[in-house]
Amino acid sequence: MNFANAFEQYWPFVALVLWFGYKGWSSKRVVAMLPALKAQGALFVDVRSAGEFASAHAPGTVNIPLQQLGSRLAEIPKSAPVVLCCASGTRSGMAKLLLKKNGYSQVYNVGTWGKLLG
Repeated sequence: MNFANAFEQYWPFVALVLWFGYKGWSSKRVVAMLPALKAQGALFVDVRSAGEFASAHAPGTVNIPLQQLGSRLAEIPKSAPVVLCCASGTRSGMAKLLLKKNGYSQVYNVGTWGKLLG
């Protein structure tokens, strides 16, 4: 089997591995930036459901579930950085896209909310 045939057969797996690699790299980059973002007055938003948030969350985070985010944009200032989190980084990734689409320039996806505890 040559490389072209292998790639054609396994490209979905390769794409998935690359996606998770990117998510991990991006999350580590944001974690390293957390002290500076806090110093800039960042708002920390957990986009998990209210039930998930009630069971456990990082201190200082505000809960705005992803499905409510579009209708609650007025609660999020555009003048300060916004750090998003959820259970896996997927919903916070979608929230980042929504905020960027609505004119927020300083939006960061830290991934899982537990990364804000360290």
